[in-house]
Amino acid sequence: MTALHLRGVVLPGDAERDIWVVNGRVRTQPVPGAQTVVDGGFIVPGLVDAHCHVGIGPQGPVDLETAATQAETDRDAGTLLIRDCGAPIDTRPLQERLDLPRIIRAGRHLARPRRYIPHLGIDVGEPEQLPAAVAEQVEYGDGWIKLVGDWIDRDQGDLAPLWPQDVLKEAIDVAHAGGARVTAHVFGEDALPGLIEAGIDCVEHGTGLTTDVIAEMARRGTALVPTLINIENFPGIASGAGKYPKYAQHMLDLHARAGAMVAEAVEAGVPVYAGTDAGGGIAHGRLVDEIVALHKAGMTAEQAIASASWGARAWLGWSGLDEGTAADLLAFDEDPRLDLEVLRSPKRIMLRGRVVG
Repeated sequence: MTALHLRGVVLPGDAERDIWVVNGRVRTQPVPGAQTVVDGGFIVPGLVDAHCHVGIGPQGPVDLETAATQAETDRDAGTLLIRDCGAPIDTRPLQERLDLPRIIRAGRHLARPRRYIPHLGIDVGEPEQLPAAVAEQVEYGDGWIKLVGDWIDRDQGDLAPLWPQDVLKEAIDVAHAGGARVTAHVFGEDALPGLIEAGIDCVEHGTGLTTDVIAEMARRGTALVPTLINIENFPGIASGAGKYPKYAQHMLDLHARAGAMVAEAVEAGVPVYAGTDAGGGIAHGRLVDEIVALHKAGMTAEQAIASASWGARAWLGWSGLDEGTAADLLAFDEDPRLDLEVLRSPKRIMLRGRVVG
């Protein structure tokens, strides 16, 4: 394979650097005969969508060919690492394709019957069966487990938790013993204290977070992936929930305070990462929209980029651009820290050391 050479300001940082790429890895010492593919500008570690669903479309599960097209769309928008936050199909064949983003699979959503979107997750018949279901997903996934923490309870007419506290604690302990981390879909307030107390590693959406829970997440290092561009759908969800007026108003209230919640979490020191929730109601390829939304909610531009680049990569066990690390990167003519819209137009996309865009 031909050695490649790049020169530019490598983020995070302000100094211009030279890096070389050999066999998909970064080298920091000169490699004779390397072909220069970037000469000047700014180089950013590959973007990360920390909440994405490769394998889900507007009508539910999709076939593998469609899932591959979804991944290509994300790649062409600069997303080179995906934490797939639950998929109803087996996407392991996509992990073998060198032209597609790296995918970290969370297996399938674990929910209760009639307490989540049909056909996407696994229905756990009795709450006490959750630890066993988690153990199965530990074997099937890539180190993440996805729980449905709350959903509408039609008998109550509003959001309500799915799992008793003792069952949650046992299930999360099972995941941790198997080397996996656990995250959960949570919209409302009531499920959050129990999930945090049980030792969950991450919260998805988190629109019901309160000051006390945010403080506890910061103390524990529990991460938040707020999916702000998905929360923009809450008014539409509310308008279609005429049978459940309490739930509809609750969704509107959660939507109204989402930005302030994220700002408070960032200020408190909660690790916050960018995720689109692409699949279903959100189109793939919109990660920059989420980065912009996080900036509007209170992150600095550099924090917002980090939440979808070097910071998210480190959280997921990957890396920036140092000696021996994976050569997954984007190159830009302008500094995206000065204008996040720059992120929409990379002049080079390199994945596994290959120029793919």
